[in-house]
Amino acid sequence: MNILIIGSGGREHAFAWKVSQSPKIDHIFIAPGNAGTSEYGTNLNIEVTDFQKIRRAVLNENIDMVVVGPEVPLVEGIHDFFLADEQLKTIPVIGPKSCGARLEGSKNFAKEFMLRHQIPTAAYFSVTKCNLEQGIVFLRSLKPPYVLKADGLAAGKGVLIIKDINEAEQSLYEMLEGLFGQASETVVIEEFLTGIECSVFAITDGKNYKILPVAKDYKRIGEGDTGLNTGGMGAISPVPFADDVFMKKVEERIILRTINGLQIDNIEYKGFIFFGLINVNSEPYLIEYNVRMGDPETEAVILRLKSDLVDLFEGVAKGDLADRQIVIDTDSAVTVMLVAGGYPGIYEKGDIISDLDKTTGSILFHSGTKISGNDIVTNGGRVLAVSSKGKDFREALKLSYLNASKIQFKNMYYRKDLGFDL
Repeated sequence: MNILIIGSGGREHAFAWKVSQSPKIDHIFIAPGNAGTSEYGTNLNIEVTDFQKIRRAVLNENIDMVVVGPEVPLVEGIHDFFLADEQLKTIPVIGPKSCGARLEGSKNFAKEFMLRHQIPTAAYFSVTKCNLEQGIVFLRSLKPPYVLKADGLAAGKGVLIIKDINEAEQSLYEMLEGLFGQASETVVIEEFLTGIECSVFAITDGKNYKILPVAKDYKRIGEGDTGLNTGGMGAISPVPFADDVFMKKVEERIILRTINGLQIDNIEYKGFIFFGLINVNSEPYLIEYNVRMGDPETEAVILRLKSDLVDLFEGVAKGDLADRQIVIDTDSAVTVMLVAGGYPGIYEKGDIISDLDKTTGSILFHSGTKISGNDIVTNGGRVLAVSSKGKDFREALKLSYLNASKIQFKNMYYRKDLGFDL
């Protein structure tokens, strides 16, 4: 079987690493990929939303299955594109059609879905310029801090958490006036929930599902969870508080109701679902959906998956996921993200990365890298994910930190306090 993985980050490198271990695989293609993915397959210089070029590559390379990593091509309808094409429609796409991808593509759609299917979540109100006065009334009814979310995709930057009511009102005006472009033409105002967050992942064929290892990621750039939000500075799996009792509540109140809700709403869904949860006094609440695996959580979660990932993908494609086996390693896994200086603000690209060969015992998943001549150079804000296993998360973290300290590139930075809240 030939598989095409769409994407260029650490998540896609982790997929390629895991897929390459399957006896079912002949060749892996990654579009566009990075310096690390080229070790496991052939990188194709194609942007993730260039559906026509993807089409040509699928036909030219005799691709048997497509795995979509990032959210943008899913929201823009890559699965629908395949189904509408006579030559592509029989090729399975792992990732939902655009109607299902709205769970991530529209915060308002997702909140309405949660409400409709009685999935526990924070109170909210959706605001446009047309009902701004009602939005201000709702905002003032909440206790600080105030949560404002751009309805559409905003590259992970569309959420503001503000302590002062006057500043929150001003930010609401600015969002509606285009602070995040079209993404904030509608703004979801949300009640702030206090607790510890975690990431739960499921893979589904639309009716059956398998729960993947639970993880916790760290979004803030600064230690102690301070500073600006990032795409993720690291991840730990499993999460100590997500025990059997907690996960039983998650499955019954959130996962099952989501899968059943998709069927009730006639939304055909094949792929991953990310449940962004918060633990409020041992009760799980759903903050958001993503319609793909998280990054950097994937780089930790994938280390604990002992099953054949391609076999699970086949279960999704054929609708017999219930008959497939999923085996999870009891060891812990962690990911420490090495980022470019200045990230998530302005940062440089093209800096040489050295001493990768001095690391031992960890797996280096490339996130923002490319090959330039004989060198591997930085090509993004999040550059490398140093992932390790251990008998507990402290042991795994120790190994990742040891190897992170050996790698060098200009102004390299990583958080040294992951797991501080566990």
